[in-house]
Amino acid sequence: MIRRYLQYLQQSLRDWNEIFLSELRTIFSDAGVLIFFILVPLGYPLLYTFIYNKETIREVPVAVVDNSRTKISREYLRRLDATADVQIVSHCADMAEARDLVREREAYGVVEIPADFSKALNRGKQTSVSIFVDMSGLLYYKAILTSNTNVSLSMNADIKAQRAGATTAQQEAVSVQPIAYEEVSLFNPTNGFASFLIPAVLILLIQQTLILGVGMAAGTAREAGRLGRLLPAMERRGGLMRIILGKGAAYLLVYLPISVYVLGIVPHLFRLNQLSNPWTLPLFVVPYLMACISFSLALSAILKHRETVILLVVFTSVPLLFISGISWPGSSIPDFWKYVSYIFPSTFGINGFIKANNMGAPLAYLRTECTMLWLQAFLYFFVAVAMYRRNLMRIKD
Repeated sequence: MIRRYLQYLQQSLRDWNEIFLSELRTIFSDAGVLIFFILVPLGYPLLYTFIYNKETIREVPVAVVDNSRTKISREYLRRLDATADVQIVSHCADMAEARDLVREREAYGVVEIPADFSKALNRGKQTSVSIFVDMSGLLYYKAILTSNTNVSLSMNADIKAQRAGATTAQQEAVSVQPIAYEEVSLFNPTNGFASFLIPAVLILLIQQTLILGVGMAAGTAREAGRLGRLLPAMERRGGLMRIILGKGAAYLLVYLPISVYVLGIVPHLFRLNQLSNPWTLPLFVVPYLMACISFSLALSAILKHRETVILLVVFTSVPLLFISGISWPGSSIPDFWKYVSYIFPSTFGINGFIKANNMGAPLAYLRTECTMLWLQAFLYFFVAVAMYRRNLMRIKD
């Protein structure tokens, strides 16, 4: 009995080792797989992060129409031009001229000061400043609106202080700002676009390149007729599990250092937020990789041609980012698409990585994401086993 068990164990290890080494040879001998496993993970994170490296929009071109032409209107425009987010590029005679500049993309917004601006303020009446923004770019809107809001609040405070008359410094501070407030940006102190978007893109990149590489390797093996080599292992007890475990171990070996580079080195190079505990991130990334590998193996066994997986990834990459709950609030995603997002490891991977890396959450706060990733890893593992059984039985017949 013991001898038989030892023989079975020895055969299992021999099968596993043969499949593991065979899959490694496939990875490093197939140029297409190498591109998606090595070149894309090495190059794309740098490309994406370089594009958004400035983090925020600065010096947005703005045209102004000063119908008042008074000292106080010029002061408003001087303060506006002094802000970091806005640059006045043209003083226009009327709105028609300003609209032409926006239409020609020489300016992305218009600030119009009414003719009675100074007169209304001197009479103690309320006045307004109108802003018109090109809403095809929401970041332009944010920069122009924020700058004008800050300038108007600052001038409001100065006007209140002047009208308060002879008061002490303390009384002046209270009259200008009865309730003191302080704005603190949590987990993204620069309010930067890269700190917000790049972590989600990096974690999605791992899943998509795994799907591409595994799918291409499986498609090549199917087209070259190499799947038949797995038949001897399949016919032995537990052979299908050894096949999937051997392939999965090869992909895990390749992607562990890739994950260190993509999720650790790239954010460090570009000074993105990295607040995670040294042990939290590795303990979270391992189930994410396992889920992605199982999902990729199951998907590769379903798709018949290696080109199909490329079309699938191109079609799903942007939607997966949207329905993950990062680029668009998860609470506002329709229930149907929320349930669809649970199919993909990237949904739990993105949310868990943001919590751990950007918000410094300990592993206990990632319980939901880790549990779902392990469930996906086991579920897709057995799906992959079933699909490989079907494909190999067809070859055998």
